[in-house]
Amino acid sequence: MNSKESSLETSTPNVSPSAAASNAYALGLTQFQGFWIPSSRVPTSSIISFQKYFQALDDDIIVASKPKAGTTWLKALVFTIVNRHSYTLSNIPLNSIKLYRENSNPDLSKIPSPRVFSTHLPYSMLADSIKRSNFRIVYITRNPFDIVVSLWHFVRGVHNLPDWPLEDCFEMFCRSEESYGPFWDHALGYWNMSVEKPSNILFMRYEELKEDSVAQTKRLAEFLRFPFSLEEEKTGVVNQIIDFCSFNNLKDLEVNKTGKMPRSIIPSLIPSHKLFFRSGKVGDYINHLSPTAVERLSNVLKEKLSESSLTFN
Repeated sequence: MNSKESSLETSTPNVSPSAAASNAYALGLTQFQGFWIPSSRVPTSSIISFQKYFQALDDDIIVASKPKAGTTWLKALVFTIVNRHSYTLSNIPLNSIKLYRENSNPDLSKIPSPRVFSTHLPYSMLADSIKRSNFRIVYITRNPFDIVVSLWHFVRGVHNLPDWPLEDCFEMFCRSEESYGPFWDHALGYWNMSVEKPSNILFMRYEELKEDSVAQTKRLAEFLRFPFSLEEEKTGVVNQIIDFCSFNNLKDLEVNKTGKMPRSIIPSLIPSHKLFFRSGKVGDYINHLSPTAVERLSNVLKEKLSESSLTFN
């Protein structure tokens, strides 16, 4: 382990799995280049290889987010918008490509242009070639209160820890000890660059996409340089794509009902794709977090974002 890495692994002898859940979640998180990386799934060596070897093209598209912020929905929308003239909606391959894990320098030349990639990495960790190119990055974030609740449900499922207290997850989030945390630094990295380079980075909010899916999907298509034609708008293509990429439709896809993740946070478990889909509701945190907890996280956010124009309502 080098000087830039430190593990959160903690010895917890004679402690029940549910009582040690906060440590169970932390197990495998590694602090690397200023963020907590789930290194059991994303080895830091693969990040270094990506930073060293990835060669960006000017028409590359990158979907970026923190986990549990609307990643799956945005990936589906972006891929479908870009490829709507190449596939019928029923045949669009909503697949995920895992790069740099098995091969430190994979051949990406056969991926058709524009290449669409997704990542949870913060902006500071992206390859320099991306930052020098005429790339397009779409970043989505979400109310952090809802992220905490969604993350809690997800981790309980992944680790098979149904009794893990929400309070433990909340404390870890406030301490930034969660995948790709700190949340505020992750969001600020992309927010600041979206202000500096608005033609290259689009900053989206999950809540706005839920509230006005049509306007936000058209905005997304314009940014991607795949705008909808007047004919497409008249014939309902926008709404067809929104329906196809909707939470309920994605949840009901066979791959998401029966598929398994290729690698688990805990090697002995093979979590289902179903864990990526719960409710998708905005404001569900009010059913889980106490007013005291909401106030505490609000104060943390106020402090961490005090020197920026980024806010969360």
